[in-house]
Amino acid sequence: MRRPLLLVVLLLLLAACTSAPDDPEGKPSPGKRWQPRPGTAWQWQLSGRLDTSVDVPVYDIDGFDHDAGTVAGLHDDGRKVICYLSTGAWEDWRPDAGDFPKALLGRGNGWDGERWLDIRRTDVLEPLMAARMDLCRQKGFDAVEPDNMDGYANDTGFPLTAADQLRYNRLIARLAHDRGLAVGLKNDLDQIPQLVGEFDFAVNEQCAQYGECDTLTPFVEADKAVFHVEYELPTARFCPQARELGLSSMLKKYELGTWRKPCP
Repeated sequence: MRRPLLLVVLLLLLAACTSAPDDPEGKPSPGKRWQPRPGTAWQWQLSGRLDTSVDVPVYDIDGFDHDAGTVAGLHDDGRKVICYLSTGAWEDWRPDAGDFPKALLGRGNGWDGERWLDIRRTDVLEPLMAARMDLCRQKGFDAVEPDNMDGYANDTGFPLTAADQLRYNRLIARLAHDRGLAVGLKNDLDQIPQLVGEFDFAVNEQCAQYGECDTLTPFVEADKAVFHVEYELPTARFCPQARELGLSSMLKKYELGTWRKPCP
């Protein structure tokens, strides 16, 4: 039976009023998260002058070091952009470094100026990490790469447990998702079975060198990208397996500058 014309018009007007409008600045919004698929090519540059000419659909860059204009420029070129943040370690050069209480700072993690965080203190860390996620969203990033997500498996100076790490990593995923941002699980291979459902992709370093790439299969099976780099192996040593497993793999130098050698 046909509805009266007036009723149809009213229903259309109601739908227009209640539908969430698109973000005029093109920023991510809840419910519209990006989902990178296995095999997606990428560039990871965290040092040096950013080279935006690499012909790949995904860029992973430092969230503090780049402004909204840089992100918008990459978007204009058809790229998705991942916001690199350290969520499990303190960095003494960041503009918010003074906001972290000294009691939360543990041992060094092997990089100059960095110290592990006591991730058990979510009462203090949640608002600090939420502010960092807000920064990524405000600049228009599509996703977050939270680093140092496996403190429990390292000598942090704190008695962290696997349960502590799961709780914290899930908090980080929620903070990203609440802002419409996709989020990647960085390393933390042993907890992939528990966390694959709560992260949108994975970022891994040196799984081939340590014979661990098979552990990333749950992400590929879930149709989620695994962005993978090696630093010390030639591509001939890891690319065949990477292709077989569906990883997005390349060779990089430790400083993560412009140079890259992707798997063919």
